[in-house]
Amino acid sequence: MWKQLRQKISEGRGIWTVAPSIACLTIALRLLGWFQPWEWMALDQFFRYRPLEPVDERIVIVGINEADLKQIGQWPIPDAVLVQLIEKIKAQKPKAIGLDLYRDLPVAPGHAELVKIFQTTPNLIGIEKLNEEDPSAAVAASPVLGQLGQVGFNNLVVDVDGKLRRALLYMTKNEQPTVSFSMRLALLYLQDKNILPQPSPIDPQIFHWGKGIFRPFTRNDGGYVNADDGGYQLLLNYRGSANTFRRVSLAQVLENQIPNDLMRDRVVLIGTTAISLNDVFYTPYSGDRIATLERTPGVEIQANIISHLINSALVGRPGINTLPEIWEGLWIVLLSFTGATLCWMLREAGSMGKLLPRWTAISLLFALFSLVGSSYLAFWLGSWWIPVIPSAVALLSAAAVTTGYIANVEREERQSVMNLFGRHVTQQIAETIWRNRHQLMEEGRLPGRQMTATVLFSDLKGFSSLAEHMEPETLMSWLNQYMDAMAELVLEYGGVVDKFIGDAVMAVFGVPIHRTTSEEISHDAIAAVHCAIAMADKLEILNQQWQHQGYPQTAMRVGIATGNVVAGSLGNSQRLDYTVLGDTVNVAARLESYDKSLDGGICRILVNEETHHYLQHHFPTKLLGRVMLKGREKTTAIYQVLH
Repeated sequence: MWKQLRQKISEGRGIWTVAPSIACLTIALRLLGWFQPWEWMALDQFFRYRPLEPVDERIVIVGINEADLKQIGQWPIPDAVLVQLIEKIKAQKPKAIGLDLYRDLPVAPGHAELVKIFQTTPNLIGIEKLNEEDPSAAVAASPVLGQLGQVGFNNLVVDVDGKLRRALLYMTKNEQPTVSFSMRLALLYLQDKNILPQPSPIDPQIFHWGKGIFRPFTRNDGGYVNADDGGYQLLLNYRGSANTFRRVSLAQVLENQIPNDLMRDRVVLIGTTAISLNDVFYTPYSGDRIATLERTPGVEIQANIISHLINSALVGRPGINTLPEIWEGLWIVLLSFTGATLCWMLREAGSMGKLLPRWTAISLLFALFSLVGSSYLAFWLGSWWIPVIPSAVALLSAAAVTTGYIANVEREERQSVMNLFGRHVTQQIAETIWRNRHQLMEEGRLPGRQMTATVLFSDLKGFSSLAEHMEPETLMSWLNQYMDAMAELVLEYGGVVDKFIGDAVMAVFGVPIHRTTSEEISHDAIAAVHCAIAMADKLEILNQQWQHQGYPQTAMRVGIATGNVVAGSLGNSQRLDYTVLGDTVNVAARLESYDKSLDGGICRILVNEETHHYLQHHFPTKLLGRVMLKGREKTTAIYQVLH
């Protein structure tokens, strides 16, 4: 068992080399930011494919649209119009009113009335824009609301691709923490329910707010790399695309065209929705071609942030969760091993032959689909952002490199097989050996295995005397013609040419694939005799050719024995041959050389008792007797095949 385990580990060494290397390279590329744009695109797709959520009835937007601007005739709208709007909204008794309009300067007429209504509306929150690095780019809050502490900043964080995926809850102003516009409104809505943020005893950066747990965004969360994580940011779990929230126009409110209880106990946001005012942003729902796709008004972005906070606190709607960096790294490592292992396992199933590349492609596509599908389900069901792009790159790259590694290993293994067998086996046997190479070979060798086989020895009569009377070049040419013809016949009948010894040919039938049934052993014995008879017929043809060429003519003797042999690789790293050893080999050699005076015509074929057992009803035979062959302690029954 341990030997098999060590062999499997050794065979799979490519996985342990390729997978960690690809994983490390992928993680390095991720940390360099190569995958960040693609990972953002994958996240955006998940947002767009996620089923629509119900409209959040807790929030109503009063949008100042293009028709409102035409009716009023100026921008910014006069303070008097704003006073009328706020009075109409207050009459419906909302929980909080958010004024997402800059009001740091008076806009006559009606400024005094606006100051008065600001002073008498404690649940109204105004905005300011902070910029400590460039104070000239900052926009101050309404002086009245600023003195009352009813102000929040409305700064938004836009990614380098122009899209808004994060929200700011806290920033510093004059080295003091200040709260965002959206968070102040969420606090107003939840304070009546006595739901207030509480810092975590474990980490002061984490706070609990009702059923929600809020963790600050960090620079490498999700698909981000070295992002600006200043202030207290979170990944925004959008409610939906533009027009997701209930929206009415300024004119509808002023003209009493809305239900009397539309805004009761709700958060009401006042802001611009007119495209001409350019307070619009690209979001994950905008798609991937920014120049042509929909943008979301800033007031609706604020509505998404408020909805995120309120629903997390009340019903536990999660924010966008990300894995710790160490877990992301382990996930990438796992996918890298998956790709490498998948290709390696399919390589082990090499019996599929030509179907293997197709199954590899299908399996990789299934693995990739499973990766994307599981990541999407994690996002849909639990708002988990699991990196897709680096994981997919690790999966496919490990598979591709493993495939290349396998191809190289197979070239080496095939070369080892060819070095062992060369031209001495048929293509069919070579393919069989190749398909079973993992069972047959160990470290480039075929270890000795005991099996039942049929051994054939052939030799030319009077070769020594013929060699004395022939020129060396002529002898070599004559002998090569003979050897080539005999070797071709051995291969034709499914045998393996073991070796050439002078003028002798040793062939084996039934190796290197172990025979397990009597039918297979019988087939090998019959094939060996058929081969011997064919060798005799071929020798007759050769004799006729040699007669015309002036070469000598000859006859041959063949000995065939069936029995146990030990087959395997023999030699060292410089020269390694496949051969068979054992008593059966000796018997075949002794049968070939037995009683050279015995007449057999152009080819005398002698077989042992085991071979004869399988030849019955196939060839006529004659028992010559039981004799003591040289080197054996027991007598051997010898049969001659009559042909």
